[in-house]
Amino acid sequence: MAWDEWEQLKSAAAKRHTTQMQLNQLSADPGGSSVSGHGAGGAGTLKHSSGPWTRAAGTAGDLRTSTGMSKADLGSAHDGIASATEGLASLGPLKSVVASWQRRLGSVRDECDSLEPALRQVAKDMGEVDVKVATQAGSVKVATTGKSE
Repeated sequence: MAWDEWEQLKSAAAKRHTTQMQLNQLSADPGGSSVSGHGAGGAGTLKHSSGPWTRAAGTAGDLRTSTGMSKADLGSAHDGIASATEGLASLGPLKSVVASWQRRLGSVRDECDSLEPALRQVAKDMGEVDVKVATQAGSVKVATTGKSE
């Protein structure tokens, strides 16, 4: 496989899935922090979305597939090269480079194979934690100030 083709595959995978992370927070208070009954973080300022985790999992899956295909293409592109270049001094280094790239592509493929389900699990777990925390927080009774009971 030509280097340009490899760069095109990487670029295409990156265009299909962009992974971004955004933190929602209160703007900094230059005069110090004033807590007004909502806790240090304010009310409702932290939000979770499983979207980035799910997109990252999709990117890992796409990369796993493309590196697997690239590894196979690299192998088939060099089939028979040993007999065609027998006696040339460059045959040894060529075999070494091909073997090195096959190992690297295999490692990337294997890493993406393990990352994809882990990233999907994080999205699922975070969503379940959000629901559990919301349920627990909703059951807390907050005393109203200024009323006698």
